[in-house]
Amino acid sequence: MARASKEKTRPSLFWLLAAVVIPVIGWFAKIEVRGAENLPREGAFVLAPNHHSEIDPLTVAVATWRMGRAPRFMAKESLFRIPVLGAAMRSTGMVPVTRGKTGASQSIAQATEIVANARGVIVYPEGTLTRDPDLWPMRGKSGAARLALAGGIPLVPLAHWGEQQLMPRYGRLRLFPPRRRVTFVVGEPVDLSDLTGREHERGTITEATDRVMAAITRLLEQLRDEKAPADRWDPSKNGQNETGRM
Repeated sequence: MARASKEKTRPSLFWLLAAVVIPVIGWFAKIEVRGAENLPREGAFVLAPNHHSEIDPLTVAVATWRMGRAPRFMAKESLFRIPVLGAAMRSTGMVPVTRGKTGASQSIAQATEIVANARGVIVYPEGTLTRDPDLWPMRGKSGAARLALAGGIPLVPLAHWGEQQLMPRYGRLRLFPPRRRVTFVVGEPVDLSDLTGREHERGTITEATDRVMAAITRLLEQLRDEKAPADRWDPSKNGQNETGRM
């Protein structure tokens, strides 16, 4: 069995959160993780999952904890201003992000802090629940790629499938039957070596984002045992909002 990382064995607020969240999620979902060896055991990383259910941040957090790393998310800055929740997020090292803020300087500052503290961060590259009618990953946003390139941090794709049985997109939580299977597969870090140091060149961030979205989609194809559409869903071309509910 792989040795647990220091951040999981060192006492922290994550222990208390895990004691509450893991049993609850365990009643709803039987989580299986494949490819855990691709997530670095130590040091910084950016973990980039697909997003198809409002409950999947919890299942992603549990899967990440089971792989020996603390599940720190990039979250909306407004959440940090909520009493109690904001304090918990700050104390566990969650990363605030402000929508619409200039990305480059923010990414550099966040990446520097992540590397300095040898932490990982979970970033949903789609930015919100997929709008694709069949729940395939849609067009990605640049946050995960920017962070990875700014800090020279491994960008690790993650695909998961099964949460739609527990909570359909924008639907209600289904209590029964319990213990429905949710499967995760972690891919090898996306190769961005040819893009490193070129963050300010035109098209670099777009190319890096396309690579991670393609990697996530390939992993999800394995889980679903079917082929994704040739063209990734683009909300702007289908009259949909980029954020919030459809």
